[in-house]
Amino acid sequence: MAKGAAKRIAGQNEQTIKMLKMGMLVPTVLSLLLRLLFRRGSLPPSTGSLVIYVLTYFPALFLSQYLQKMGTSRRDPTTGTLISSGEDLSQPGVTEWCFDILYVTWACQIGSGAFGEWFWWLYLIIPLYAGFKVWTNLISPMMGRSSAAGAGSDENGAAEQETLSKRQEKLRKRSERGDPRVRAVKK
Repeated sequence: MAKGAAKRIAGQNEQTIKMLKMGMLVPTVLSLLLRLLFRRGSLPPSTGSLVIYVLTYFPALFLSQYLQKMGTSRRDPTTGTLISSGEDLSQPGVTEWCFDILYVTWACQIGSGAFGEWFWWLYLIIPLYAGFKVWTNLISPMMGRSSAAGAGSDENGAAEQETLSKRQEKLRKRSERGDPRVRAVKK
């Protein structure tokens, strides 16, 4: 069963890595093609436009290489059997954010070729989203905890009960039944 999951992950990763390799080439070619078709006056691109392109291309290249290295499966050279499937490239979190940055970069490259250099303003979505995540996950909860510290014990007890994980809730129920597997901690 576990080998089947590893093979599935390896297969998905191989497809994703092919997409990443194409994704680093296709937006550049499309951008140049769209400039030729719709914006001949913008050829050759201005120095500012090239600087923006290069400044955004290198992080995209770094992230692409990082994801390719992370998701590449290892196989035995003699038999071809799967040794390691690599990390799952469809997992949420940092991996997902790396793909989001790549997609925004590619969209900006293609959009700037078709519509103009103003399309690079879309790239500001990345730091704005990062600021939003820092605010909602780090700063806002800290501010909320400091104001809730002075609240009554009833509110704290209700908030504590709401934040129990499934495992904690299961352990609490076992201890209420007197299950010997759970040690009661005296307060």
